Amino acid sequence: MGKRLSDNLSSLYLGAANRLKPKKAKKKIVAYVESYDDVAFWRSVFDDFEDDNYYFEVMLPSKKSLCKGKKSVLMNNLGSRLGTNMVACVDSDYDYLLQQTTSTSRQINNSRYVFQTYAYAIENFQCYAGALHEACVLATMNDRKLVDVEAFMTLFSQIAYPLFVWSVWFYRKGNLNGFPMTEFNSFVRLDHVKVTHPEEALMQMDRRVKNKLRQLEKAYPHALDDIESLKAEFTYLGVTPENTYMFIQGHHIMESVTIKLLTPICSALRREREEEIKRLAVHHLQYRNELAGYERRLLSIDVVLSKHTSYKDSPLYKKIEDDIRAFLKRL
Repeated sequence: MGKRLSDNLSSLYLGAANRLKPKKAKKKIVAYVESYDDVAFWRSVFDDFEDDNYYFEVMLPSKKSLCKGKKSVLMNNLGSRLGTNMVACVDSDYDYLLQQTTSTSRQINNSRYVFQTYAYAIENFQCYAGALHEACVLATMNDRKLVDVEAFMTLFSQIAYPLFVWSVWFYRKGNLNGFPMTEFNSFVRLDHVKVTHPEEALMQMDRRVKNKLRQLEKAYPHALDDIESLKAEFTYLGVTPENTYMFIQGHHIMESVTIKLLTPICSALRREREEEIKRLAVHHLQYRNELAGYERRLLSIDVVLSKHTSYKDSPLYKKIEDDIRAFLKRL
């Protein structure tokens, strides 16, 4: 009896061990990414495409050094070896909008083996307006809408859009010092956001942007026709006055816009929940226990933004999926 049980356990163990081994019939596709944060993002992307035929292994660009970044992914020997077994996954930065005007933008936009974010970077997806209310709920366990954050980001984009077109125009001309990105970012930032009057932060930004637009139009009158043509091209590329925030530098949108907006909202939602617990508690001990349990479940909004994947509903994310789907179809 003991021997038969032992044999059965051994058989079960061996069967389980065999099932846990990777299927050798699957084709491995190595996907090189820019940095540690990109590993998680692209892992989540490729999860939806793996099947019995293919699987992806997401890696940093070098096993011999700590070199990271877009140049490490695209250049040197790695760039020349891209193909059906090896792909590169990069943030678009401005390269998607630069189209064919630089060697890097040509490589990114023309290669079948380079997947790009289309948005400036993965941070823009994490700040996708359609997911920001859900992020506040995850951070506070409170579902009340104090501010329509999606409408706020739309208004932010509409204000930033005309100045953003100028920013890309300078980069297309190779004039990086004429209107550097750091200067552009200084005009499209949020100052203090009041939950009771969030529009005031947008009004301040609107004044800054309009002043700078007048300066640029006066200093570069010959560029006005180019600016209008670029707006038309932007429409074709999917850039609109309503979604401009997806194409502005991702770190700036995260730190100087989204966090500035959501931090006071989350603080107010937490205070509201804490006051509710205090009001409903029958005695002090219940209040202390309930409050401690609530606080244990809280997450900081920056952690929530870095972890969620609700941006998969965004149109730009669908473009990434279309590219991967076309790549696998060619295989």
